[in-house]
Amino acid sequence: MFHRPLAFASMLLLTAGGDAAPRGGPDADGRASAAPAPSPVLAAMQQELARSMETLKSRPLPAYFLSYEINDRRSVTVQGAFGTINTSGAYRSRSLGVDLRVGSSRFDNTHQIRGGMPSFDAGERFTFAQVPIDNEVSAIRRVLWYQTDNKYKRAVERYTRAKANAQVRVAAEDSSADFSFEPAVSASDPLVDVTLDRRAWEAKIRRYTAPFARTDDIYDGEAVLTAEHETRWYVNSDGSALQTSSVLYRLVISASAKAADGMVLPRYESFLASTAAGLPDDAAVLQAVSRMITDLRALKVAPVVDAITVPAILSGRASGVFFHEVFGHRVEGHRQKVETEGQTFKKMLGVKVLPDAFSVYFDPTLKRLGNVELAGYYLYDDEGVKARRINVVENGVFRNFLMSRSPIAGFDHSNGHGRAAPGFAPVARQSNLVVASTMAVSHDSLKKMLIGLIKEQRKPYGLIFDDIEGGFTITQRTIPNAFNVLPVMVYRIFPDGREELVRGVDLVGTPLTVFSRVVAADNVTRVFNGVCGAESGGVPVSASSPAILISQVEVQRKDKSQEQAPILPVPRVQP
Repeated sequence: MFHRPLAFASMLLLTAGGDAAPRGGPDADGRASAAPAPSPVLAAMQQELARSMETLKSRPLPAYFLSYEINDRRSVTVQGAFGTINTSGAYRSRSLGVDLRVGSSRFDNTHQIRGGMPSFDAGERFTFAQVPIDNEVSAIRRVLWYQTDNKYKRAVERYTRAKANAQVRVAAEDSSADFSFEPAVSASDPLVDVTLDRRAWEAKIRRYTAPFARTDDIYDGEAVLTAEHETRWYVNSDGSALQTSSVLYRLVISASAKAADGMVLPRYESFLASTAAGLPDDAAVLQAVSRMITDLRALKVAPVVDAITVPAILSGRASGVFFHEVFGHRVEGHRQKVETEGQTFKKMLGVKVLPDAFSVYFDPTLKRLGNVELAGYYLYDDEGVKARRINVVENGVFRNFLMSRSPIAGFDHSNGHGRAAPGFAPVARQSNLVVASTMAVSHDSLKKMLIGLIKEQRKPYGLIFDDIEGGFTITQRTIPNAFNVLPVMVYRIFPDGREELVRGVDLVGTPLTVFSRVVAADNVTRVFNGVCGAESGGVPVSASSPAILISQVEVQRKDKSQEQAPILPVPRVQP
């Protein structure tokens, strides 16, 4: 999902949850206890944290901050293809993350080491250890003790290197502190006890994938149901103590076909809910499967679009991914301090970046938008900071960055967006992105505006990006600061209003150029739920937007396989 050879690349993928299903009633599969019981895990963490801080304060280079995070993850997965079951099972693990800082909040062991080859400083940024799933305090404390000792030794070594580096390099453009102190928080969710009827879901997965087996030209026709339950305990030396518990159900249907020229044609349908009852019923899923088969057969014979610049409409889901890649990653606070980053919007506070009617905000406290649940929901971030809504663009004017506990010039504190996958060090990351417009028109009116632009620009056609699988972006300076959105269903629309399905299209460009050409939006907001991969691992996010009209986009031909379609026919076994 995430690759970083020389420059940072972010990828947003649908395959962990696309449009969410309406939420159902009480879930027969899950039960929550009436009141949270005292947690021996949290107690073990608090005891060892206090002991470690007391000991490390007396070292020549003392620790000034320490936090522990333990994630207890239980997952149930049922995966099948072509009417059969390939995998069915349950898994549980506990993992530990440690953040230990030496020096001072002004300059500590996380300080950027500038120059030389790019490096993740993996030993500093990643602390992953297995923790016993039994609530045995002595065993848990032993893991905490050993990992804290290792982390302290690495922190001291890196602090020394960072100090030496700062002395021989030019002065940093941003001299902000390395860490911010935030108010202590305390919360305790009831522990969620979730079970899944795997036998019933095995029957459903067979039913959902059976239609793919009745085709001759569709490959990888599969469905995956995953129920993921996470309990998270977090403590830090500020005095914070958190116990949170959540569950997500994801149903992903995927299939692909191959055109005569070798191009692989994917198609996805994905659903997310916080209860099993919130997932769509069998009839709705089978209708989606039927639509996928129809789309794939049409894509096989659809014409390929060559590289061109034309006006276009991005559907709400496509627009959400577009804003996530083009804008969202470039307003993550820590990127404004790293001098290898492009820092596209660093000097644009108070500057108009979108039309007056457009606003953009991030709200991790938003659990649903309309009847759709959002993947980026949380109440406390991974640095123990209370989540809150952040208005980033107000009436077209850029106002704010997403902040972790790593300050930047003009922004001394976190706003609840320090996020990470288990074991990774948190950085500023996106949550629930929402694009809003006060001058929305109907979709038919938006399409008429598109046709008007086609004629005005004397273009042979425009494009409508209807559905999408994800996208990625590069934000650093060493490689072109660009983005790539990966559509799966694209139509070209001609000046006379006729529409034609096409294939082989990638939406590419550079941020400021394409942002300057946003014209209008329709009046229906759609949601894209997914997982975003970046330097702090994969985190669940959502991107919600109305369809938008852009006066000019650039597309390039999609990469394609050089392999032929299968030579042998599909086997037909007589019953």
